[in-house]
Amino acid sequence: MKTKIHQYATIFNTLRTHLLIIVLVAVIGSVQAQTNFEKGMSKAFELWQADKTDQAEHMFERIAKAESNAWLPHYYIAQLNSLKSWNVKDEAVLKAQLDKSQTHLDTAMALSENNAELLVMQAQVYTNWVAFDGMTYGMKYSSKITELYAKAYAIDASNPRVAFGKAEWAMGSAKYFGQDTTPYCKAIEASILLFDTFKAESDLHPSWGKERAKVVAASCKK
Repeated sequence: MKTKIHQYATIFNTLRTHLLIIVLVAVIGSVQAQTNFEKGMSKAFELWQADKTDQAEHMFERIAKAESNAWLPHYYIAQLNSLKSWNVKDEAVLKAQLDKSQTHLDTAMALSENNAELLVMQAQVYTNWVAFDGMTYGMKYSSKITELYAKAYAIDASNPRVAFGKAEWAMGSAKYFGQDTTPYCKAIEASILLFDTFKAESDLHPSWGKERAKVVAASCKK
């Protein structure tokens, strides 16, 4: 009996050792993967800051393929293509860029539901269309943009990009219809304060918008 107990104890200790090794390998692998993700994202941001936007986009695309559960690289691909589209005059080029934005936004939203940052970016992409041709796309997207900002605000009113985007869109609509923009100017000024207090989940999460908000706020005083 003692022999069997000893055998069982030996087997148990061996299994426990193997299990610990498996767990440690899994943890180390997870940490390494996270580190590689962070390194890749940081490199993409460096390329973007150096105005190497095509290279930055390609880097985000590689990360998106490698990290199938991460919404952030898809978000930044969408943002890059949205930003490139603001002054485009060729509708075919605009469509290609905004279709790419939409594809990656759809993927990101499937990975992260009820995400205020993604809702703001979706509103930005729709605004690209309205800015390109208000007569054609205003009726199609204006109410959707308003709804997106309202939904994002309900999710996270403390998010400065939500507060600013919502106020800027409302101000633009008020200008278009010849209405008083004062309430929206005050809301934009208030959103600037949120940029100083908002805590993003990490350094990789969206942090843009403050400089743009300052420019819009200054235009209110002219």
